[in-house]
Amino acid sequence: MTSAALEISSPVGLIAGGGVMPFAVADSLAARGIDSVLFALKGACDPKGAERFRHHWISVGQLGRAEKLFRSENCRNLIFIGSLVRPALSEIRLDWGTLRVLGSVWAAFRGGDDHLLSSIGRILEQDGFRMVGIKDVAPELLMPQGCLTRKTPDAGAAADIAKGLDVLRALGPFDIGQAVVVIEGHVVGVEDIEGTDGLLARVAHLRTERRIRAGSARGVLVKAPKSGQDLRFDLPTVGPRTVEGAAAASLAGIAVVAGNTVVVEPQTMVEAADAAGLFIHGLPA
Repeated sequence: MTSAALEISSPVGLIAGGGVMPFAVADSLAARGIDSVLFALKGACDPKGAERFRHHWISVGQLGRAEKLFRSENCRNLIFIGSLVRPALSEIRLDWGTLRVLGSVWAAFRGGDDHLLSSIGRILEQDGFRMVGIKDVAPELLMPQGCLTRKTPDAGAAADIAKGLDVLRALGPFDIGQAVVVIEGHVVGVEDIEGTDGLLARVAHLRTERRIRAGSARGVLVKAPKSGQDLRFDLPTVGPRTVEGAAAASLAGIAVVAGNTVVVEPQTMVEAADAAGLFIHGLPA
């Protein structure tokens, strides 16, 4: 689905959602001498961040206008990057280009996030574009294998990590989420539409309510791609906010799959984890 040897032509079109990752990818490409153009999604992409780069604003649902812009900028290679709150179909203003493939768009929305993004990606590929992944354009932004922090997982944490991976493998076919919290062998929360931040906030609340009796600094947030997921789209992400949430939930650490997890602001993330006494561990793919 993605290859480190894939030849990337300049410029690359970044279909940019929220957060800092679209700009980190653009900076990474620039460092390698590859131009990029941001196609910033209205309501999601940060306007101030977008100003640093050549960019156009597009709306979800305006597929025809987006494809005209991709072609005008000679962007054959496209990547989805950044967060996006899924709009309801009733909130989307369709253009003629979208109406042309309305059946496919409707089917794309009838599933989880991976199904949605991969389905939209297939529509774009049928129209002559090539969808690429962060592994192809900015592999240095992915989690390395091993522990990044001073603290490392103990035997109890290792057992929680193993159980978390088993749970995610079982849930993957249902396209539900990419994260689970396991504390002393008990699955206390699974990621859903609220995302990882919401999952960690829920675990912190359960501790406050004493619904979780395990001591502090126990338990692990485990994140992994869904089984069968197209790894060009919607990879798990960790960053300083993940560390903040894990600390508030009184966990021992965070474990993610190396090479298949995007890292936001890695230096800040590791410094925050060390300050909080958490581990961040990259698991073998």
